[in-house]
Amino acid sequence: MVKIFSMKKLIFLKFASDTSIFFLIMCFTIGLIVWTLQAVNYFDFVTQDGHGLKTYFSYILLNFPKIIHRIIPFIFFISLFYIITDYENKNEMLIFWTFGVSKINFANKIIILSLILTFLQILIGGFFSPLSQLKAREYLKNSNIDFFTSLIKEGKFINAVEGLTIFIDKKNENGTYSNIFLDDSSKTNSRVIYAKNGILLDNDGKKLFRLYNGRILDKEETKINSFKFDQIDFNLAEYSTSSILNPKIQELPSKELISCSYKIIGNKFIEKQDLFLCEKNILNDILQELFKRFYKPLYLPIIAVMCCFLVIIPKNNLNYEKNKRIVFLSTFLILIISEASLRYSTVSNLATSLYLLIPWISFFFIYLFFYMRVKNV
Repeated sequence: MVKIFSMKKLIFLKFASDTSIFFLIMCFTIGLIVWTLQAVNYFDFVTQDGHGLKTYFSYILLNFPKIIHRIIPFIFFISLFYIITDYENKNEMLIFWTFGVSKINFANKIIILSLILTFLQILIGGFFSPLSQLKAREYLKNSNIDFFTSLIKEGKFINAVEGLTIFIDKKNENGTYSNIFLDDSSKTNSRVIYAKNGILLDNDGKKLFRLYNGRILDKEETKINSFKFDQIDFNLAEYSTSSILNPKIQELPSKELISCSYKIIGNKFIEKQDLFLCEKNILNDILQELFKRFYKPLYLPIIAVMCCFLVIIPKNNLNYEKNKRIVFLSTFLILIISEASLRYSTVSNLATSLYLLIPWISFFFIYLFFYMRVKNV
């Protein structure tokens, strides 16, 4: 009896090990592919917004946990589907049934495995992913436009920094520029600078545009001032990049979002949080983000039960391939529903209630159906 119990434990550990290894490999592979595609899109930070390569690589590396969090449900589905199918094709599933493991007991073990992964996804989505994304945004905010020189091209308007437009007529071989126009107009006043020559300088990490032989035209309301200069230093450090520097909702800590939603729902005094302005018009976005972090992972046990339907029909049955296709398409449909329902989860109180109930009701009926199919097996 003890030997059979030990054998049951051993084969379950083997199954969990194979599934976990395949899951980790797939997570790394698919995550790396998605990360590479996003990294190409983020290269605009260098080519258009003037950030340096160090800032760029730091930013894209810190966005990797977000990718892992998003792909976990799909990778878990693929991993379970592949391992169970592989075990069936190699007749390894017979080992479970030979040692007295019932199919309902097998499903219960898979559900426990899915609950562990559910906790892991909540941990990544609720804490690690927002923290890394916020850190990435801080890199952008604190970086200077250290790649600005490469953005300057002849005959092209450059507006990589907010509130400033630069036009260069010619870039000389010695690193200087000719016929330079700068427009740093604001809402209250307008200032246009023309210089015959100029050069970009780095003063203790701060970019300066040293201009020679030019004229400045200032306009303040109805007053216009114009004067010439032989040399002036135009400080580029005063201007911020055109990249979005304020953190987005998905980058904010869960504690901040929960605190804000509690204040809004309770009609308490609304004030500026440490990182964002907590106001009523963003409540739906906050709730949707919290659902994504802490509630959507509850679909993982449903995926686990769906994949267990693969063991109902053995491979020598004529309906085996048909059952595989049904399980695959049905589980994939559940993944789509989990994503689509999140978008409409906060449009009304009824939609929110349905969104909160659907995972529990779905799991109950799917598990009950599975139990009815295998209770006598």
